[in-house]
Amino acid sequence: MIEEGQMSHGFRLYAGSSHQALASQVARELSTDLGSVHLSQFKSGELYAHFPESVRGVDVYLLQSFSPPINDHFVELLLMIDALKRSSAGRINVIIPYFGYGRQEKQGEAREPISAKVLADVLTTVGAHRVITIDLHAAAIQGFFNIPVDHLSALSVLAQEVRAMNLVDAVVVSPDAGRAKTAEKFAAMLDLPMAIMHKGRPQHNEAVITHLIGDVKGKTPIVIEDIIDTGGTIVQVVENLLAMGARPNAVLCATHGVFSSPAETRLKHTGIAQVLVTDSLPLRSEMKGLPIKVLPIAPLLAEVIGRVHNNQALSSM
Repeated sequence: MIEEGQMSHGFRLYAGSSHQALASQVARELSTDLGSVHLSQFKSGELYAHFPESVRGVDVYLLQSFSPPINDHFVELLLMIDALKRSSAGRINVIIPYFGYGRQEKQGEAREPISAKVLADVLTTVGAHRVITIDLHAAAIQGFFNIPVDHLSALSVLAQEVRAMNLVDAVVVSPDAGRAKTAEKFAAMLDLPMAIMHKGRPQHNEAVITHLIGDVKGKTPIVIEDIIDTGGTIVQVVENLLAMGARPNAVLCATHGVFSSPAETRLKHTGIAQVLVTDSLPLRSEMKGLPIKVLPIAPLLAEVIGRVHNNQALSSM
């Protein structure tokens, strides 16, 4: 926890409606209170934001994760940024624990949008001075912004929990080639071997596993992902690992638990022993009762806010 008095006066922490619980935890870590912001919705569906206290010259940290309904939360964030800019706030630092649309970071087919770039352009244009986010789906998304982006990793948070489980004969598994570098770092943190699966995507939210590089026979698989959404891909990974001789007690690790339906059904798979995610998104009520453990990231975010506010380097993190 940041010690009381470590941060000088002149900053304030606000939050949108997407994840008030996380924002409150970050405020506690910083020994401060959440600033007041009035958020509402007209009957027409239009959103409204108002800051009842002066923010003139104040450095602001504004937390909004892109949880469902993602489009409402994005527009709400834009309105809050605009209100702060028009109120002569100092630096507007936007904290987006889960950056939605991150899986649309390139054109997979002709005449598709690069949606992550659109969000970056809008956030920059509306007045954000800095973005703080965790485990982007593709690190290259940082380059879509013309403002500083602090791209954090929750790997150490996940690794600490996995180490405490004292797993025997475990192997870190990357579900595709795109996660290989992340899996390599995770395996190094845990001092474990790794394996890589190769998958293709015939259509959205569908994947086909075709190859495996590495040995998983008789081992406990630790699958590392950035996002678990509907659970279709991750369950198929587990089923393929079982078919290749892995133990039926897979541990699934991901930074962002989106858990869109029917994840609540798919993750009841008998081959899954534990699912570890962070609280970058609020856990849907339908997921409660499943073997899911939610790990806190408030200490990580509070540490970053402290360093940014005091102009300290983040590279050691």
